[in-house]
Amino acid sequence: MLSRKRNDNAPSRNAETSLISSGTIIRGDVRFTGTLHLDGRIEGAVIGEGNSAVFTLSEQGQVQGEVRVPHAMINGQVNGDIYVSERLELATQARVIGDVRYNSLEMAAGAQVNGRMAHQGEDHIQRELPAPEVRSDAVTA
Repeated sequence: MLSRKRNDNAPSRNAETSLISSGTIIRGDVRFTGTLHLDGRIEGAVIGEGNSAVFTLSEQGQVQGEVRVPHAMINGQVNGDIYVSERLELATQARVIGDVRYNSLEMAAGAQVNGRMAHQGEDHIQRELPAPEVRSDAVTA
């Protein structure tokens, strides 16, 4: 899944890449552009800025907080809600405890999500149920 050749609509891999290595713990929110690869642990929100931001979480990586990015490849543990505006890939070792909202989703066998999953495409419109009709011939007490 993660080694497949990308199409022309995928984010550019020529952008800057940041690495948070295993054994590193960051307490607080992390904002990034380009690509962020996490082998360590973030205790706070992970926020990708710009339409081409890519977040990759390795098998040993952990996020304790919300993830808000355009593109994500998850193969580690996330304890928090995930909001992906473009493409989300959940690999075999992905463990998510929280709600997941995505536009496009690829989920491998073995990936686990303990929470609600909802498609949030551009055409997604929140619809309300119509109010019940009140009949004029109803008997009132």
